[in-house]
Amino acid sequence: MEAYLSKPWLTSYDTGVLATVDVPGDSIPQVFKMIVEQYPDKLAIVFYGKQLTYRELLQQVDMLASSLSAMGIGKGDVVALYVLNSPQYIITYLAVLTAGAAVTPVSPVFTSHELKYQLQDSGARAILCQDILYDNLDKTGLKLDKVIVTGVEEYLPTVRKLLGKSMLKKFALEMNLPTPSIPKEKNICWFQELLKPAKVTVLPAQIDAQCDLASISYSGGTTGPPKGVMLSHAQLLSTAAMIHAYYPNSVKGQEVYPAYLPLYHAYGQMAVMVGGLLHAATLIVFTTPAIDDILDAVERYQATVFFGVPTMYEFLKEYDKTSRVNWRRFRLILCGADTLQERTITDWERRTGSHIIEGYGQTEGGGVSLGHPQNKPKMGSIGIPLPNITAAIADPDDPHRFLPVGEVGEIIVRGPNVMLGYWNKPEATAEVLVEINGERWLRTGDLGKMDKEGYFYFVDRKRDLIKFKGYSVFARDVEDVLYQHPQVKAAGVIGVPDPRVGQLIKANIVLQPEARGKVSEEEIIQFCTERLSFYKVPKIVEFRGELPKTDVGKVSRRELREEEEA
Repeated sequence: MEAYLSKPWLTSYDTGVLATVDVPGDSIPQVFKMIVEQYPDKLAIVFYGKQLTYRELLQQVDMLASSLSAMGIGKGDVVALYVLNSPQYIITYLAVLTAGAAVTPVSPVFTSHELKYQLQDSGARAILCQDILYDNLDKTGLKLDKVIVTGVEEYLPTVRKLLGKSMLKKFALEMNLPTPSIPKEKNICWFQELLKPAKVTVLPAQIDAQCDLASISYSGGTTGPPKGVMLSHAQLLSTAAMIHAYYPNSVKGQEVYPAYLPLYHAYGQMAVMVGGLLHAATLIVFTTPAIDDILDAVERYQATVFFGVPTMYEFLKEYDKTSRVNWRRFRLILCGADTLQERTITDWERRTGSHIIEGYGQTEGGGVSLGHPQNKPKMGSIGIPLPNITAAIADPDDPHRFLPVGEVGEIIVRGPNVMLGYWNKPEATAEVLVEINGERWLRTGDLGKMDKEGYFYFVDRKRDLIKFKGYSVFARDVEDVLYQHPQVKAAGVIGVPDPRVGQLIKANIVLQPEARGKVSEEEIIQFCTERLSFYKVPKIVEFRGELPKTDVGKVSRRELREEEEA
């Protein structure tokens, strides 16, 4: 235990980085208002040419918060955000928190079935819904107290109104979305209506930053249906404070972030949106991650910090227009959400002359727990613990037993950004939050090791999580759908490594005897396409005579992976 509690990684910290940092004791809205007082005229949001200063952003947040309060939204309530990246997303996020309620970010690529589960599980009373996604909401059959509808064109400059429709055309086609028809019902209103309250009265909610929820972000962990990760104001603020303290060359009030990562995802929500706004950064917001738009805006607005995922860097390092950007100018180029391949790192550095700093974390741990120091990165490692964080390697079967340096075990972390627990799931919470010598530790479910200098290395996921383009895909979710096909007798789903997308989803299938030779791979893929979000659909289908089984008769995904590697 002493090998970890002595924090050997501190000797690798960059000059001036302290082992501990102060975390604001106020709520997110209070800290945000302090930022506005300091930087009222600084650009907060740039959205395809539309600009909002911090003062203007606060004004719209307060107007929406007043409207939410007037309709009875307050402490103890949950508001779902079912929209693409946009100013509306950011305004509503802050307004909900200002009213004292919590947000639950929802993936815009969810099917109506997945959406219904999260809305019911979180107990959301209201929802901000993208207009093109309304039919999905309607199909859930749920009647929420308030449905706030918004369109992407609402914050586009006049000359770009038509662009809004074309931007979403590809997304709508990919999602197979019908043309929405928004009914006129009592519980449905448009976003802009709520920015015109009869009276703007913002009475700051009495928020306990340590205990009151700011976000219920859904994470599947590794088994079962997705679980709501309860994150308080203090936990989100601590993540932002630790990142900024760990990378001190990022200067408050001077940074420009491209915000193309999905804001519903922990990475986009915590590192880019919350971290950016509370650092007085300018967020260049993109509804869809169109590479040319991102690269053009990065140069036009002289972006200083770039957040990405491995698949983005894998693509950019080969893209001809990547050279338009002076990547050496950036103060930080960060990568998260999945393991970064060494080949991607070396190819990127050769192409751009800049370095990618890799980070590691989970939604349950506030999004980020480990990261590389800028001046002492180590190839193959996922980094070292940030200030205020302690990490260790424990016996996967007994987290109270710490393993010697160099041995592979479960990565566990403790710190002020570790979640309060899973929403309404005490048993699942007890499985991952354990008390060791009076301290609360998070079991990450990831296997890894630590070297003598305190650098950690990811080895494998303890269970079967597949990463496709940064999305988390659970093999069981895909298998459950495959088993709904009348001609599927057995199925085993695994991830196949692919440098472009992380992992391709492969479905290994045994058909019923009478169906063999009659059911095609295309039919299976189409069957899944109709029942799963696009990123969960298998890209490879292999028909087999039998599948390897465990001693208790379950399909052995481990053996399937080993066969694939062989």
